[in-house]
Amino acid sequence: MSENRNTEYKSIRFLKGKNTDWDELAKDCVCFANGQGGHIFIGIENGASIPASNQLVDDKNVPDVIQKNIAQRTINVAIAATIETATNQSEFISIQVFRNIQTIASTTDGRYYARVSDECHPVPPDEMARLAADKNAFVWEEQTSKKVFVTQFDEKKKNNLLHAIRSSQRVSKFIKEMSDDELMEHYFLKRNGYLTNLGILWIGTRNNRASLLYPPAIQVIRYDGNEEKVWKLLMDDYFLNPKELLDKVLNEVPDWQESMEVSEGMFRTNIPFFPLEVVRELVVNALAHRTYTTRGDIFINIFTDRLEIHSPGRLPFGVTPKNILSQSVRRNEHLCKILYDLGLMEKEGSGYDLIYARLLGTGKPLPVVQETGDRVTVVVKKQFVSKEVVRLMERASSEYNLKQKEIISLGLLAQQQSYSASEISSILNQNEESGLKNWLGRLTDLELIVKTGKGKGTQYAVNPEFVRKINFKAKTNLKNIEDHRLEELIYKDVNSYAKSSFGDIHKRIGDEISASKVKRLLREMVAKELLSTQGERKWMRYSINQNKSENV
Repeated sequence: MSENRNTEYKSIRFLKGKNTDWDELAKDCVCFANGQGGHIFIGIENGASIPASNQLVDDKNVPDVIQKNIAQRTINVAIAATIETATNQSEFISIQVFRNIQTIASTTDGRYYARVSDECHPVPPDEMARLAADKNAFVWEEQTSKKVFVTQFDEKKKNNLLHAIRSSQRVSKFIKEMSDDELMEHYFLKRNGYLTNLGILWIGTRNNRASLLYPPAIQVIRYDGNEEKVWKLLMDDYFLNPKELLDKVLNEVPDWQESMEVSEGMFRTNIPFFPLEVVRELVVNALAHRTYTTRGDIFINIFTDRLEIHSPGRLPFGVTPKNILSQSVRRNEHLCKILYDLGLMEKEGSGYDLIYARLLGTGKPLPVVQETGDRVTVVVKKQFVSKEVVRLMERASSEYNLKQKEIISLGLLAQQQSYSASEISSILNQNEESGLKNWLGRLTDLELIVKTGKGKGTQYAVNPEFVRKINFKAKTNLKNIEDHRLEELIYKDVNSYAKSSFGDIHKRIGDEISASKVKRLLREMVAKELLSTQGERKWMRYSINQNKSENV
């Protein structure tokens, strides 16, 4: 089994008696305490499900030693350490770290940490407010501070919700067979005879829902070319639960029906300006991941050239606009569970995959995620990059049944013609070569893209043969220029502008060409004595080698 946000595995070799790294273990415990709790298994290797055969814990006092050392090195951390026996009769140590609901955990030397995915991250001072807000959000769902009796629910909303759960293909037969009361407890809609905040949100009456601290409200506003309001749909009267809010947004806003017609031979395809799946996922994200302890409505602003969705609160700790494609943190765990089981949102970590794939697969630019001090805004452009890109993506997807990550990678390359390995890795937030290969998938094997160069100079581009096959009319640029042609360009440029720096040469011949490629050819031309140099590093200047020129 692999590590995740609730589980950490350590080798039995971690325990070294007096030389054990207790500070490292304390840090991990603080991480789990500041999240949703978790387990640390000492004696099971990461990726394994059981300990090694014949493994025994010789010192039976180890759990007490762990308890003592963690208590000495942490504040507001509670754990339970035990020696367990696996199915193969081998022994390992299980440390359960309890979630700290009320306060923020830290080490005794004043360091704060939080678990993000399967890693432990330090919390800098300027991020403490966000961590505190997230901690309040984690417990908001289960609170019963409103003291609304479990009998004070909206009968229609309760029946509709439970029916939808029992009809869902994502819900197991065991759960579907539960009674109504058992289902409500399973989804944390009630507790100790009262409706929880989550229960009030889903099945409570309008008055009780309005009494929540900051119940969800949505405003859809359309603007004209002068950015003046011309139409508004308000959902701020607290009559609707999250599913009903989403349904009203999707069904009562006519703008989602607008599309562009693209021809492919004798066939015509209508491509929506704002794909419904993208709108659905963005609105669900705004409902599921907003902080319900922060004031503010969800705004869906429709302009003539773009769609903006504003959600109150900041991104969860550990998630940034740059890594939002690869990083996922559930802020409202139980709300997300209901939305997922109802089929209204994707599984954890795949929501933005779907958004990227749907937009790039229809020839549209990537969404822009912006974070300010009190809200997150996602911007989706209305225009398409070009009809040719739309045709290319339609053809590739239909002929090769591409996977989601392959569509994203091909869509990026189709819009820019080519990327270096470092450029596309940066966009996809992949630091390792193996991670990039996972995103590129079968694209090279299917000969949809071609790979040139090695290492940092590796370039990926859409296969010219596939482009010609579909009569793709791409915008001409120099990103994929052959080495011999680029060498000729450089030679002519330096011949006209002696003693030129690398930056000047790069800018004049075309700054869309990879800088590493230009540097490589400059080195090769110097080695072949076509060029001469003066100075070093950033002061290096290139000129035509007169001796070589005269010989030629």
